[in-house]
Amino acid sequence: MSENLWGYQPTVGHTAGTDLIGYKVEATDGSIGKVDKHSDDVTSSYLVVDTGVWIFGKHVLLPAGTVSRIDTDDKKVYVDLTKDQIKDSPEFDKDKHIGDADFHRTTGEYYGRHRRV
Repeated sequence: MSENLWGYQPTVGHTAGTDLIGYKVEATDGSIGKVDKHSDDVTSSYLVVDTGVWIFGKHVLLPAGTVSRIDTDDKKVYVDLTKDQIKDSPEFDKDKHIGDADFHRTTGEYYGRHRRV
């Protein structure tokens, strides 16, 4: 797997410019929510996932490098993380943390520890 946690892996099947908003997000052990926002920035690609009632309406930021596959026919994004790994991720406030370099770093460190290689 590439070292770039903030970029989509070539095998994922993501084409820059594809609108992923509304896609369901699947962890390795089940559904976690829907894509609320996403970025295709070269060094800062990510998904913001609305987890709905699963973890009390929390939004989470998932670096693009955690995405293992995108199914455009079924409108699903598969991530290489468990529900618990996502639930225990750094607290995210979509109005405050987008573009925050410190949050970007701590989030990258957290997910970097949970990557499958």
